[in-house]
Amino acid sequence: MPYTIDLTQLTQYDNLELVARQVVEGFITGIHKSPMHGFSVEFAEHRQYNTGEPTKHIDWKLYAKTDKLFVKRYEEETNLRCHLIIDNSSSMYFPVQERYTMKNPNKILFSVYAASALMQIFKQQRDAIGLSLFSDTLELHTSARGGDMHCKMIYRELERIIQPIGTEIHRKTRVADTLHRIAEEIHRRSLVVIFSDMFESYANRDEMMLALQHLRHNKHEVILFHTYHQKMERDFDFDNRFYRFIDMESDTEVKLHANQIREHYRKAVGDFFQDLALKCAQYQIDIIPADIEMGFNQILLPYLLKRQKTA
Repeated sequence: MPYTIDLTQLTQYDNLELVARQVVEGFITGIHKSPMHGFSVEFAEHRQYNTGEPTKHIDWKLYAKTDKLFVKRYEEETNLRCHLIIDNSSSMYFPVQERYTMKNPNKILFSVYAASALMQIFKQQRDAIGLSLFSDTLELHTSARGGDMHCKMIYRELERIIQPIGTEIHRKTRVADTLHRIAEEIHRRSLVVIFSDMFESYANRDEMMLALQHLRHNKHEVILFHTYHQKMERDFDFDNRFYRFIDMESDTEVKLHANQIREHYRKAVGDFFQDLALKCAQYQIDIIPADIEMGFNQILLPYLLKRQKTA
């Protein structure tokens, strides 16, 4: 796409807020250079003009640049309450490598940088921002607030979870229980953005969907960025030999020949992805597949498109 940005040298040791700002600035600049019209650099301050509205608030200077009618937005129109939820269970630290960059991230590194980039957009929109981190417990929950000090606190928490993790740490996923609790903790209607691989035990998958429905029942808008590694977790692209597979959450080990289980694995995972997508559609939850090797445009563009539709 014409608005990509080279992030291959970024590592988990870089300043998160600075990198997030560069990601968003590069993305917005790229939108203006691409055939996609209708977005403004000052998108936080405008919305599209609706036929029949008074014309006194039309930004005629912006019309001269874009040949489209935009109305200046006032602060009470732009404020939203946005809540970021990140799965911090051990499966999100896959794939395990000695050094991570955005050319070869694990799922948690990708999710943290993507969430940080969204935070930059939230800040420009003057939205209130909250953060929840979960694994088998609710590790952190902050209320949604504005202000630089609150945002810096969130950045510190995000930087903390992408520090190197020891292989001896095994945090299981309990998506259902923690999402139910978060749904009860968010008291005012919000945009809820979830980053998770959604790897819950098979027995708990129905309960996991009920937890997502709980968020919608409480009138929240929900975007689920379903985070995964396409090559290994979807395609099972392993060489034709024996491997020792280790469950990152339970530490269970099994030795298997890749070719003997590839087709069965692909079908099982494909069925899981399809069922998750169907259930989300049923509950009016926006689910966005997020391959961690495909960069941040797959995160930022769907969010901005959704925001335009609801403006």
